[in-house]
Amino acid sequence: MYTEQSFTIPLLKGISEQTIAEHKKLYAGYVKHANLVQEKLTAYQGDETKVYEIGELYRRFSFEYNGMRNHEVYFNLFSGDGSPSLSTNAPQLTAAIERQWSSIDAWKGAFTTLALTRGIGWAMLSHDMTSGSLIMHWVDEQHLGQLQQTIPIIALDMWEHSYVADYQPSGKKQYVVDFLSQMKWSIAEANFQTARHTR
Repeated sequence: MYTEQSFTIPLLKGISEQTIAEHKKLYAGYVKHANLVQEKLTAYQGDETKVYEIGELYRRFSFEYNGMRNHEVYFNLFSGDGSPSLSTNAPQLTAAIERQWSSIDAWKGAFTTLALTRGIGWAMLSHDMTSGSLIMHWVDEQHLGQLQQTIPIIALDMWEHSYVADYQPSGKKQYVVDFLSQMKWSIAEANFQTARHTR
């Protein structure tokens, strides 16, 4: 069974407490439904009369499971005490970003462009476990475009529920700017270190 995590998120600029509270409810729904799908799959195991239902459940599971895990990365980037950490508090990740994008500012510009992709989904910075490089990529919905052999380092939710109440549709770019200015680089660094040592 999957367990809903708790997140201590301080007051944020632009992103209201109400939005965070509602967003956490959506996350709880992903945890709940990932568990429900697993329960159904267990109940149907070996039942050849349920082939269609089983196939649809497996398709649904990837949506619910990735919705759960993507949100955990997202919320963790805001969590904990203290003010947002500077990229200087993420020395290894900063060095890796600068090798590939020349500077943190250049990477932020590229990541912002990625995040403004039309549609609903996630802007991701992930670690490629095979090459050791970083990859920026877009994930449609929760699961289409999640890359094999990668671990998310930074995950930015670009579903409308994450920003429209506070920014309106026209404020999408400001939401991205506020996310990048308030995410805790120390958490991203920890994600990067974990990914680098995962085989």
